[in-house]
Amino acid sequence: MLRPDGERRLAAFASTAYPRQVTEIVPGLVYHVMGYGHSNATFIIGDTSVVLIDTLDSDERGHSLKALIATHTAKPVKTIVYTHGHPDHRGGAGAFVDTHPEIIAFDPVRPPLGRMEAAGDILERRGIRQFGYELNHDDVITQGLGPREGRAVGQGRYAFVAPTTTYRAETVVRHLDGVTLELAAAPGETDDQCLIWLPDHQVLCCGDNFYACWPNVYAVRGSHRDAHTWVESLNRLIAYRAEYLLPGHTHPIIGQASVEEILTNYRDAIDHVLNETLKGINRGMTPDELAEAVTMPARLAALPYLGEFYGNVAWAVRSIFSDYVGWFDGNPTHLNPLPVKGRAERTIVLMGGVGSVMAAIRQALQENDAQWALELADLVTAVDPDNRQARQYKAQGLRLLAPQETSAGGRNYYLACAQELSQQLQ
Repeated sequence: MLRPDGERRLAAFASTAYPRQVTEIVPGLVYHVMGYGHSNATFIIGDTSVVLIDTLDSDERGHSLKALIATHTAKPVKTIVYTHGHPDHRGGAGAFVDTHPEIIAFDPVRPPLGRMEAAGDILERRGIRQFGYELNHDDVITQGLGPREGRAVGQGRYAFVAPTTTYRAETVVRHLDGVTLELAAAPGETDDQCLIWLPDHQVLCCGDNFYACWPNVYAVRGSHRDAHTWVESLNRLIAYRAEYLLPGHTHPIIGQASVEEILTNYRDAIDHVLNETLKGINRGMTPDELAEAVTMPARLAALPYLGEFYGNVAWAVRSIFSDYVGWFDGNPTHLNPLPVKGRAERTIVLMGGVGSVMAAIRQALQENDAQWALELADLVTAVDPDNRQARQYKAQGLRLLAPQETSAGGRNYYLACAQELSQQLQ
């Protein structure tokens, strides 16, 4: 979301959303760990061992988590539960292999697209941009939902350990060393997401199906989520009527009334955007029109845990459109468009030639009209990919847009692409 004060808002969010703290949820038994990695972790002290939910994001931070657990108990970690497969939640697992834990995870409710590895290079490059892995620390206000991952700041590497137990069942009850856990499939941000319910203590670990900002229904690195399925999983979370909600990022929520209110509002926000997008699709609106028209109700948009600091409503709308009706916007003009270069050549002629377009770019940059400058620069580079000045202007425009973007991923993507362009021109 672009706003004149986007950078200030994002910085304010980052300063309060994930301070380093350990919260004793159930005295002597359940502890929530935040701010020690990009993701959170929860540990539960059993009769003779510890059950650990998620492991932070790197081997070095996993060892820090292990030392932190040791300040509360000398019992070893004998069970690990992955809430889902994102690297920042399981990258620290290697720190715990010495105690040979059972590692539990859920299989995805639907298989991934076949041949995903064929697009692996570009997906990795886009992920590097979204998370700002190659940006200087001073340029990254936040990676998104926590401190930068260890791999980005020289604090270790991913140390993945494969699950030893995986489930396909909808719900599984395990009795682990005096601790009863109900594990349930809860696809949302990922298709392998699970929830962990401690019925004896009314504690609910929700993974990444809730965190305190607008969710990443679409991630610019190239992954999307089924908004309807996410809403259904939030309904399931609400139904537990938990006293404690422990998310995979940001603060724990304490108090049954607060948990229910926040989860309900979160669900309603996603549900509203999904419904309004579908209504607009049914009226023949295009993705561009919908991205401009569909917003959260003011009541929900004002809530501190629904700010667009990670996901972005407009990106979610575009992703929903693609999910339901595919790439075609319904306008027959777009069924067989002119080749990009040919259209750019004709457009530039109508605009008075490359010189006139370059002058318009300079003026747009001077007036801080960065998006227009980028679109004009793309016209020139479509015709002449080696036009150094147009590429320099594009990098300049990207740097002008970045401070206006509230989404951490969007901001990082702007800055990363600007840096890549500048390095190519050296």
